[in-house]
Amino acid sequence: MDAKVTLSFDKEVIQGAKKFAAEHHISLSRLTEYLYSQIISGDYVHLDQFPVADWVNEIAEGEIKYQKQSPSRKQMKEAFYNDRK
Repeated sequence: MDAKVTLSFDKEVIQGAKKFAAEHHISLSRLTEYLYSQIISGDYVHLDQFPVADWVNEIAEGEIKYQKQSPSRKQMKEAFYNDRK
């Protein structure tokens, strides 16, 4: 049985959520229900423990390499020829 709930959210959050729900062919109510069901199905003591999305963990894994400056033409040429060997 469904129960009605009145909630207040930031206008931009609601607009984004409505767009997301429409793109996934689900009502905003069912999307909200799904998110709440995910919260109560886990054993979460703190909000920090709630997984935002699996893809966040996927992209967060691995070593990040920062390149401080672009390689010179000579370095790019050498890298190109070394890759061809």
